[in-house]
Amino acid sequence: MPIRQLSETMINQIAAGEVIERPASVVKELVENALDAGASKVEVVTAGGGLNLIRVTDDGSGIPEHELSLAIARHCTSKLAEDIHDIRSLGFRGEALPSIGSVSRLSIRSRTALGDSAAEIGIEGGRILPIRPAAANRGTTVEVRDLFFATPARLKFMKGERAESSAISDVVKRIAIAFPAVRFTLAGSDRSTLELPATDESAEGSLRRVAQVMGAEFPDNSIPIDAMREGVHLTGHVSIPSFTRANALQQYAYVNGRPVRDKLIAGAIRGAFADVLPRDRHAVTVLFLTLDPGTVDVNVHPAKADVRFRDPGLVRGLIVGAIRQALGDAGIRSATTGAAGMMAAFRPGAASYGHGGPANGHRSYEASYHASGSAGFDPARSSQRPLDMQFDGAGFEHRGLREPDQAAFDAGPLASADARAGQSEAAETLLGAVLGAARAQVHENYIVAQTRDSLVIVDQHAAHERLVYEALKNALHSRPVPSQMLLLPEIIDLPEEDAERLAMHSETLARFGLGIERFGPGAVAVRETPSMLGETNVGQLVRDLADEIADNDTVETLKERLDKIAATMACHGSVRSGRLLKPEEMNALLRQMEATPGSGTCNHGRPTYIELKLADIERLFGRR
Repeated sequence: MPIRQLSETMINQIAAGEVIERPASVVKELVENALDAGASKVEVVTAGGGLNLIRVTDDGSGIPEHELSLAIARHCTSKLAEDIHDIRSLGFRGEALPSIGSVSRLSIRSRTALGDSAAEIGIEGGRILPIRPAAANRGTTVEVRDLFFATPARLKFMKGERAESSAISDVVKRIAIAFPAVRFTLAGSDRSTLELPATDESAEGSLRRVAQVMGAEFPDNSIPIDAMREGVHLTGHVSIPSFTRANALQQYAYVNGRPVRDKLIAGAIRGAFADVLPRDRHAVTVLFLTLDPGTVDVNVHPAKADVRFRDPGLVRGLIVGAIRQALGDAGIRSATTGAAGMMAAFRPGAASYGHGGPANGHRSYEASYHASGSAGFDPARSSQRPLDMQFDGAGFEHRGLREPDQAAFDAGPLASADARAGQSEAAETLLGAVLGAARAQVHENYIVAQTRDSLVIVDQHAAHERLVYEALKNALHSRPVPSQMLLLPEIIDLPEEDAERLAMHSETLARFGLGIERFGPGAVAVRETPSMLGETNVGQLVRDLADEIADNDTVETLKERLDKIAATMACHGSVRSGRLLKPEEMNALLRQMEATPGSGTCNHGRPTYIELKLADIERLFGRR
């Protein structure tokens, strides 16, 4: 077949295969265009999961009538100057509208602030319709109907209506987080209405928008991030280690305001939370990277979801370091969801009781007595009321108790009050601490502590495991790791570029106990290995390090292996479950937890303590 020029329609359909993968891709491109036009309100309406209808309306600057034909032409844009490396808008390629129009029925109706009327242009499967007058307010309305009707093969790869609607919701929420001052509305016959009111550009306003998207629990269970390194500014919020999700869908990342799904950022988040989360749990994060546009390439893929950094090691190190620093500075905190789970476990229900007492919100004891009659309700035998206490006008009279029991009953509350009154000033001071003062040990594993306004339950083994682990890590990384000399150097053949990368990081590797030097153009010689590793597969370790350096320009693999060994040593060297602790030992453990970063979870990511507020306890007993 001879070489020939493809038609404009086919060129646009090929481009649409890269830019427009599904209805959510259309929504992303159209909403980004609205934001680039300076919109303060963006309304999205869909039907049939976006396959039947997508309508995006904004109040932005609008498109002049004489530019409508250019707006639907390929590689025509108002957002890009002469420098492709200086991109300060969400869109810049000039491909979205012609690509969408080549596979759907597209209409654009727009009016500028100075325009007397609006104008409309349409495309049907790549065929351009003439411009005509229209009625509209200031701004632009883009309507897309019958998506992929011109390429029916693509329809076979679409998911169900609910899945496509969910993907559209995720796109709108992801963009909305970066633009808190813009009001977003998402509605349609295929969904319930989502409305995100505008806040403001301040840190508080941004956090309110995050709460609108991610739920009201996130701000109370998050830590602010604010760090700068060599011109790269990182801000946002990350969840505390005890507040996690089963997947990484609630990890939002933005580069110069652009939502991205970048593997380097995702890997940095995993690395920062590596030793504080369970293996199958994920942190919740909202991170904003601001840097010189010339140091990041957003033109990697037509969808603009991937980016490449000029210095990936700098970006990864900033994210990991900032998150770990924030976690350390935040001190010890428990997730608010832990108390909610405890309340749900303790909350009495109808299935737990054989009577209709106040705990179930039913009738009072006296009402049960009168309703059942003297034959049906015997106070002396009833499990509902172990003590028959009748009010005689002057006070409560206790009946049915033997004399020793009566004395103990009378003395109990008074003795407890005297004990509380006689507490030392030191004990009162402990009540003001984060984890309070230890009161008891339950089942030889759980420490029950009291603060001024809460009850705290601590898993002694998990808590001490974290303390020992952090001490081992500090000792491990505060000085060079001891190494052991190999009797014979191990020669490992590698591609020349991998050998070069390892040689460039040889000083860092030596600090972790791994002695490496070049051995010809395509090999390295390993002369020392970390003593902690014992017998290990040196060849596999070196190859893993070479792969990681190629991807991220870091040597975290070796550090992570050493940390895992430290975690195992901590697990076996910590206070075991079943060991009785003295009060001073329990209080010492609580104080160490308060002073140790990350002690809210153990090495395996499980919570080390749960806090239940006094107000919650009172609600359990119907006092509130």
